[in-house]
Formats: sequence, structure tokens, C-alpha cells
Amino acid sequence: MGEKRIDDACLTIGELSRRTTVNIETIRYYERIGLLPRSPRTGGGHRVFGTESYRTLAFIKRSRELGFSLEDIRTLLSLRDSQGACMDVKVVAERHLQDVRVKMQDLAKLEAVLADAIARCPNDKSTDCPVLERLDTGCCRVA
Repeated sequence: MGEKRIDDACLTIGELSRRTTVNIETIRYYERIGLLPRSPRTGGGHRVFGTESYRTLAFIKRSRELGFSLEDIRTLLSLRDSQGACMDVKVVAERHLQDVRVKMQDLAKLEAVLADAIARCPNDKSTDCPVLERLDTGCCRVA
């Protein structure tokens, strides 16, 4: 799915939301926390967004899809806006990659625990259920 081009014309928050598929409340939240610069308002008080707002919101969305934290996104935006060194961006990305790898290891352990409990399930009308037993005894820790 390609990114839609927009003109320098002003977009309403609804149109920005539609074009980026980011919820309106999420856009407002990003403005409140300073991740997305506050947009100017019309005389009637409506927010108006231009190309840069669209570009920034699309960047934030892609970063969130990759699992970056809001603080990491703030750092990456700062580096993007100041034309920061690639090595500084790499530090943030490598740290995030390490976090992703740890989560993948935890998920693999979780998968093994669930698969074992399900495999032990007799799949009959008995009341002795290995899945419920795991949940009751708390022996499901993955870390």
C-alpha cells in the first residue's frame, strides 16, 4: 500500500486521520505529549495540518508498527529533524532490536509451555485438565 501524496493544502484532523489511518484521539494524544507539533487553528478553532504534520505522523505510525517506544520515536524524530548522524540512529535501533529478540525468546518459551499443556490435554470429558492445572498452579512462568 503506497503512501498517499498530499499537497501543502491544509488537512482537517479527520482527513489526516483518514489518510494515515491513525485514530483522531491518537493524533490529539501525540500533540499533547509533544510528539507531533501542535497544529495551527483556523479562525473557527479547527486544527489544520500540512505536509510536515502528515509526514511526521506517518513516521510515528511506521515506528509504532515496528514496536519503537514513544521515547525512542521522540529521539528518532529529533535525529531526523536535526539531520543527526546515522550512528546515533543505529544505537536506538540496535537497542530496540535487542528488546525485540528478548521478547521473541520469551514468546518461544511461552509457546513451549502452552504447547506442552495442550498436548497433555486428553481431549475428553474428564475434569482433569492440564491447561487449567497450569493456570491454577502458576507454573507457567516463561522467564
